[in-house]
Amino acid sequence: MEFFEYAFFRNAILGILFNSICAAIIGTYIISRRMVAITGGITHACFGGLGLGYFLGLNPVVTASVFSVFSALGVEWMAAKHRVREDSAIAVIWAFGMALGVLFVFLTPGYVPELNAFLFGNLLTITTTDIISFAVYTAVLLLIYIIAFKKVVASAFDRDFAAVAGLPVKWLNTVMTIMIAIGVVLTIRMVGIMLLMSLFSLPQMIAETRCVRFRSMTIAAVIISVVTCLSGLLVSAYIDVPCSAVIVIFQVIVFIAARIFSPRKSQ
Repeated sequence: MEFFEYAFFRNAILGILFNSICAAIIGTYIISRRMVAITGGITHACFGGLGLGYFLGLNPVVTASVFSVFSALGVEWMAAKHRVREDSAIAVIWAFGMALGVLFVFLTPGYVPELNAFLFGNLLTITTTDIISFAVYTAVLLLIYIIAFKKVVASAFDRDFAAVAGLPVKWLNTVMTIMIAIGVVLTIRMVGIMLLMSLFSLPQMIAETRCVRFRSMTIAAVIISVVTCLSGLLVSAYIDVPCSAVIVIFQVIVFIAARIFSPRKSQ
């Protein structure tokens, strides 16, 4: 219990709560639209924004956010306007972002001290500013769902039907793509580029073994994400190992168990 006496540990708990909720909500949309690959592309492409921020002496989170948004919109633009296969567009953005990141980090004078935190994550470095960013992002995300939940669900499952029904599919996809890009950048500080995709996919895949509706899957994913992330943080603090690795291991174990004992397995 002595861990709770430290401000940095309390910040880590608040940060992981907000982050778990955000990742679970936006991750359900990602799984429903089968966008896990594009999330990985954005995750690695934002490394270019991080490198650019270090090189120019700017806040790397801000430059990574801008880079991620344009990368995500670039994939959508190439796929829609130039008939480039989405996986091919993702490969281009992925490689280009990583190449720029390596180049700018190499050109940055001196040692880049926070680079490991972005690559591998470190919950204990979360600041009050990070928590406020998570809170604002969560509020905006929930507001979008409150205003246009049914439209978001319709466009996620069947874009063609939603377009025929007169829904603003293009606008909805653009807004949600931007939210995914921002969510990716905000989550980097917690688990890093290498392990970020797990938070946007594993809780939802676990929930999918029991839930069939978008709303129930989202709620279940939030609960699973919060429980596994808090458990991973506490266990990692006790045994003194990186919490991101423990969180992912916990989620993989729960996913395997959920698949083995899934009620749909016999159907």
